[in-house]
Amino acid sequence: MDVNSLTLLVDILDAGNLSEAARRLKMSRANVSYHLNQLERSVGLQLVRRTTRRVEPTEIGLRLYEHGRTIQNALLAARESVTTLGQSLQGRVRLSVPSGYGQLVMSDWLIAFKRLYPGIVLDVMFENRVEDLLRDEVDIAVRVMSEPPQNLVARDMGPVRYVACASQEFAQTHGMPVTLDDLRAAPLITAAVIGKQLRLAAYLRDERHEVLLEPTIISENFLFLRQAVLAGLGVGLVPDYVVQDVLKRGEVLTALDEWRLSIFGTHMYMLYMPNRHHTRAAATFIEFILEQTHAAQNAREQ
Repeated sequence: MDVNSLTLLVDILDAGNLSEAARRLKMSRANVSYHLNQLERSVGLQLVRRTTRRVEPTEIGLRLYEHGRTIQNALLAARESVTTLGQSLQGRVRLSVPSGYGQLVMSDWLIAFKRLYPGIVLDVMFENRVEDLLRDEVDIAVRVMSEPPQNLVARDMGPVRYVACASQEFAQTHGMPVTLDDLRAAPLITAAVIGKQLRLAAYLRDERHEVLLEPTIISENFLFLRQAVLAGLGVGLVPDYVVQDVLKRGEVLTALDEWRLSIFGTHMYMLYMPNRHHTRAAATFIEFILEQTHAAQNAREQ
């Protein structure tokens, strides 16, 4: 067993299957399979279970993966120390952020970070999916959820508060919902999970209620949802940051303010792999964004 074999095992398990590992390593699938077989032969035990789509580690495979990850991280840190000696901060950060929060809140932070660290490449994806969050070589992901996955490091970025809101025009013509049941009859504008019924969780002190809803406008694009609310097309169920500025100007009104509303989750989290080496660029980025998050949260509470 050698270092190259261990780091190859790490690359295979991180990729999820042999074909993806071969693509990332710029090797043939047969070559990757051969080296994996050689490693298993030298250990004398099966290290991964192969299915048609994925490879999963056995118990001994997982232990060797952890050793290999430690070695790989040390090699990356050593290489970075040499290459960045005497240079300004450089590197690449691949980031996945929710479409609405990313565009409406994080964009200014990302631009400010880039101005501070022009040598760092920011590779930003705006998406909302949760499955296999970090499989696609993503360094950091930001997501709304109630509970973060146990296998990831989760840094709390604060609560997410949904509001029931509508334009002044809509409120004057149709009125605002007064009870949760009123939402059933209102033309709703919100996001939803494809193929699933929309369930609104509503909390009043220690009480929890759940309401099944049928929106008339559904989209994962929160900028579009915002436009639809401003156009007076119905009652929006959106995070407060989507309409925060127009709420302050009085262009949009809220209802059911005594309720704490939630659709996808109650908190924003920054997620990353616990055993993945963080370059200086990624570590600096994480701390910068958390500082911005906490500053914004404090400003809202004042």
